[in-house]
Amino acid sequence: MSNKQQPTIVLVHGAFAESASWNGVVVKLQDRGYQVVAVANPLRSLEGDVAYLREVLAGIEGPIVLAGHSYGGMLISGAAKGNTQVKALVYIAAFAPETGESALELSNRYPGSTLGDALNATPLDDGTTDLSIKQELYRQQFAADVPAGEAALMAVTQRPIRDAALAQGSGEPAWHDAPSWFLIPTADKNIPLEAQRFMAQRANAQETVELEGASHAVTVSRPLEVADLILKAAR
Repeated sequence: MSNKQQPTIVLVHGAFAESASWNGVVVKLQDRGYQVVAVANPLRSLEGDVAYLREVLAGIEGPIVLAGHSYGGMLISGAAKGNTQVKALVYIAAFAPETGESALELSNRYPGSTLGDALNATPLDDGTTDLSIKQELYRQQFAADVPAGEAALMAVTQRPIRDAALAQGSGEPAWHDAPSWFLIPTADKNIPLEAQRFMAQRANAQETVELEGASHAVTVSRPLEVADLILKAAR
């Protein structure tokens, strides 16, 4: 396959992370000759974040493979709807909502998330709240299989999410039309394992990979397996 036909791979991070959380994945994708864009997700409102991702996609020529981590799954589900350039969706420890569902609702539908108790809340002038993970709890909550030093850096550089973004319901999702792949870390403490399995099954995933003992920060701790699944979708 010539480079011209190769899709551009667009990576969307979620809450409590930033685009550098894809670094290990990016290196492997670039080694295989793919163009990669790691989007800076605003994390302000679902509607606004989806609109921003749509603008990013509009600036890319040719086919696209979209991968989202965590809340980033909400964005790829919305932004890819009706976009014929998007050929595949890859959900990495991510939300795959149905119309009207919010990230908050999906994470509470099954038991297992301990995120609520680990959060710091910062009130904003507009009456909403910025949420981040307490630095001292970050590793155990988000990145238990990441080396301690690296997890400490991630805790400091994490980007907060506005509570309104997690509570807002999804528009009609693209996974109804586009083929999807799912990667599920079995030791995820943010999005319950059963919730991720339910969403993958509902989306009729082409393939679902479960990584035994992996944390929510699977893009950092297991970048090769994450990249492998994205490459499958890209092919």
